[in-house]
Formats: sequence, C-alpha cells, structure tokens
Amino acid sequence: MDITQLRAFLAVAEELHFRRAAERLHMAQPPVTRTIKLLERELGTTLFDRNTRSVALTPAGRALLEPAREVMEALRRATEAARSAERGEVGLVRIAFAGVSTHPLVATLARHVRSGRPGIELELSSQNFALSAIQKLAKRETDIALGRWDVVPQGIGAQVVMTDSLVLAVPATHRLAGHAEVGFAELEGERFVSLPVHEGSVLIDRLRQLAQAHRFVPDVAQVAPDTQTALALVSAEVGCSLTLASVAANLNDPHVMFVPVAAAEAGDLPDVHLRAAWRQDEQGPAVRAVLDILLELTGASLAEY
Repeated sequence: MDITQLRAFLAVAEELHFRRAAERLHMAQPPVTRTIKLLERELGTTLFDRNTRSVALTPAGRALLEPAREVMEALRRATEAARSAERGEVGLVRIAFAGVSTHPLVATLARHVRSGRPGIELELSSQNFALSAIQKLAKRETDIALGRWDVVPQGIGAQVVMTDSLVLAVPATHRLAGHAEVGFAELEGERFVSLPVHEGSVLIDRLRQLAQAHRFVPDVAQVAPDTQTALALVSAEVGCSLTLASVAANLNDPHVMFVPVAAAEAGDLPDVHLRAAWRQDEQGPAVRAVLDILLELTGASLAEY
C-alpha cells in the first residue's frame, strides 16, 4: 500500500464514481481503476461493490476510510512542517546577549518574533561579558550574539544594530554634573567605580586607554560585579564610572548624572556600538528570519562587519 493508492481510494470512496474520482485526481479513468484493483489485490479483499450503474463501499472499504484519511492528514502535516521550516516559520533560534543596554532590544525582538513568527522558539541566554557571547557563537552553542566587540572571529558576520557612545556617570553633587562634555585629562585623581577586569571588556579597555593617553592610572575605589551595581555606587557617591549612553537612557536615578566623553577623545578609539553577529556558513531559515526581524526593528541592513 502506498500514498498513490490511498489517494485514489479516498477519491473513489468520497465520489463513489470512478470517472469523477479520475477528474478530481487529474488522471484518466483506466489508471485509477487499475490502482484500486492493485490495492484490493495487495489487501486480499474487495473495497468497492461496483456495477455499470453504481459504486458502493464494502465493509472492508468502510473500515479503511478513516485510517486512510488519517494517513493523508499526517502526510499533509508533515509536508507543511517541512515547508514551514524551509520558510523560516518554525525552528529553534538561540540568542546570547551581553550588557544591560541590550535588554530592551532583546525584549522587543522576542515580542515581534512571538507575534510575527509564532512557530519559532527563542532560547535567550544573558552573558556577563560580550566575549562570552561571541565565543558561544564561534563554538556553535548559539545562533545569534549581541554585544560589543572590537574584532570578531573569522567566519563571523556582524552588523551594527544600535549606535552608542561613552559617557561618564557621576553623582549629582559632582563638580562635573551638568557639563556638556568631559575630557579625560580632567579626571586625573578622580575615584572610579569599575567593572571587573575581564578579557574583551570594552568599558574596561576604554577606561585604560583613555587614562593611559593622559598619563595617569585610574584610582579604582571599588569594583562592581555589574553595571546596575556600579551605578548604585555612583549614586552613593563612591566614585564616577565610565559607561554607555544607552545605559544612561534607561536609568531613572536623580542622584546620577551622565556627562558625554569629549568626541575628540572617543573618536581616537574603536566605537562602542552594539552589534548582532552570526555564523556566515550557517544561517538556517529560522535564524535568517529572526535576523531579518532584528535588522528591520533597528533599521540596519545585512552587511558584513
């Protein structure tokens, strides 16, 4: 028994007429008749009582009717599942992201995927540092990474999805609070709240580079485990902290003020823009669909880093 036989059987069983069944199958009548005879021979039973005036199902034919329909429905579902996967409508997409400033974007992306591509399941993984996210991507442990990197490994494509810049978080009572910008030469002798030293940490790297350019070593009063804690310590007047404009946009604390780092100084360093990254040799339809949604949300275009 095969699919062609079941399809012919269902057409005859539902039409109870061989000519109309053949028309429905876009076939000539003799092949339909031969297919039914072959099926009856394989089953060892008669499925239809037929004469020159009528066609009727036998008890064996009636017994086969629902199982045949179930098989054809399962075939339809299997076909649609495969086609949906090819169209990027179903699948699992893993996203690793780093930094508190990525959270609003990840949440917005998840909502749009859920509403626009409900068959795609997102597996979201927050990383302490962007380096961890890009390493997971290179190891094929995630499909899309969001973070800030000065370089990306070979074979990884990346695109800016959110522009950003350096700012200095200071207590509201600080002498620099309210200034239009700050040059790092003004910060010699200031006490800093820093994130942990970690390979690939963009903010730690920029703090070191800017201070080194002005020939001083930052006085780190306290190391905070994460950005939220660092800003809480700034609010408590423990010190100032180098952070991002995107972080400032999402903080509501009247005791913390943000002063842009002078563009001339920041311009000498690699940018701090947020990027989406993916493996260039492996973009399944579901991954590409999520990337398309992300790039549409951010107004970016798919281009190599």
